[in-house]
Amino acid sequence: MKFLRRLYDWVLHWAETPYGTPALFLLAFCESSFFPLPPDILLIALAVAIPKKSFQYALVCSIGSLLGGCLGYLIGWEFMAAIGDTIIKLYGFGEKYSYVQDLYTRYDAWVIGVAGFTPIPYKVFTIAAGAFKINFIIFFIASLISRSARFFLIGGLIYKFGAPIQQFIDRYFNPLVIVFTLLLILGFGVIRWIF
Repeated sequence: MKFLRRLYDWVLHWAETPYGTPALFLLAFCESSFFPLPPDILLIALAVAIPKKSFQYALVCSIGSLLGGCLGYLIGWEFMAAIGDTIIKLYGFGEKYSYVQDLYTRYDAWVIGVAGFTPIPYKVFTIAAGAFKINFIIFFIASLISRSARFFLIGGLIYKFGAPIQQFIDRYFNPLVIVFTLLLILGFGVIRWIF
């Protein structure tokens, strides 16, 4: 929990620098293929600081995430044995990877759509999409829609409600990490149940 809190604080500190927007882009890009923290944290901090730019930040986050997802796809497509397997093992997603393979076999773009919008680890799905040779256009469109919907929803909520969201996160960080983790597990359970 302490490591996650330090990482969370480090990500948030970028919101207080002139490099917040480029940091948001890089965080969204990296999270879609290998970084553990979602870009939502920095998106929220930046948008709370300047609510009228909430949608601009959501756009930057969406573009970064989409391009990072393309990198994840490329890792799976070309470098699965050299890099992709290492990323999958690093996060302990080996069993999930096999499960994702089964989902892709059956549901193709729907899997990316669900993974892109929910707290399910998107990086597993981007790498898997490339490794399983999913049609890139379908992958790209499903990612564009789901990731944009997620980040613009957050941007819209902050535009409407402002700073109380940031204060809520800071005050309840530990319980939110637990809830997020439970939602992650629940997300996999729901996918298994639905599909």
